[in-house]
Amino acid sequence: MRFLITGSSGFLGTNILSHIKDNNDVITIGRNASNDISCELSLDCPNLNIYKGESFDFVLHIAGKAHIVPKNEEEKEEFYKVNALGTKHLLDALDKYELKINTLVFISTVAVYGLEEGDLINESFPLLGNSAYAKSKIEAERIVNEWSERSKVNVVILRLPLIYGENAPGNLGAMEKAIRKGYYFRLGSGGAKRSIVDVKKFSLFIPSLLGKSGVYNITENVHPSYAEIDELLSKKYNKRIRKISPSMARIFAKIGDKIPKFPLNTYRLSKLEQSLTFSNEKARKDLGWI
Repeated sequence: MRFLITGSSGFLGTNILSHIKDNNDVITIGRNASNDISCELSLDCPNLNIYKGESFDFVLHIAGKAHIVPKNEEEKEEFYKVNALGTKHLLDALDKYELKINTLVFISTVAVYGLEEGDLINESFPLLGNSAYAKSKIEAERIVNEWSERSKVNVVILRLPLIYGENAPGNLGAMEKAIRKGYYFRLGSGGAKRSIVDVKKFSLFIPSLLGKSGVYNITENVHPSYAEIDELLSKKYNKRIRKISPSMARIFAKIGDKIPKFPLNTYRLSKLEQSLTFSNEKARKDLGWI
């Protein structure tokens, strides 16, 4: 099969690329010169013209901005430029240079639901995400869906939760690093559950999406608690998990409410105390996700 991939140098893109590059024809798009097509998607993608009129089984749009909390309006705007405008510019280039696409896969996030707690949230829930990241992904999904209607190309939107694997970014990556280096503390009981997805299993799943369409949550069937996750990682690195009692955690959180750079505040603690899981039933039924 023939793939056109954005974001192949990131954590998810690197893993997907490693599982498809040997048996498929893969063209990468990105900002650095190591890509087959070098362009800044937040501005344009004129270099795609070298493949004008050619056919691809897949376009995998993985590139995006995530894992930071914007400190000002300029940083919030950057999410929109990269995640929403970048998506529009890619799709505009596909149209302009008349590429023939069977299936476009867009990587989104469960953050679009905007929920802090809930059990087995499914794809019918409203998109209430209010962070710069969530809003940029909601807008990108809208752009992708409109393009699909217009171009009649199959589009699969995949909403991912926490991704785990070697050198994972985000909260799981931060937890693993803290455990490995010995400065991790379990805050409270650690009983809150979270949905996760294995990057290797997800990467191997991608080629099966040829010719499919729809919006799907992709998660594991089991939703582990923070305590279960940190116990697993502690065994991996042979480290002891140190704990902070719920009452002490609340005291530290109140300190963090008054000191901006303190690593814990009431909002962050609430996320650690509340379960938030997402249903994969639709993906299992329609896509054969296991």
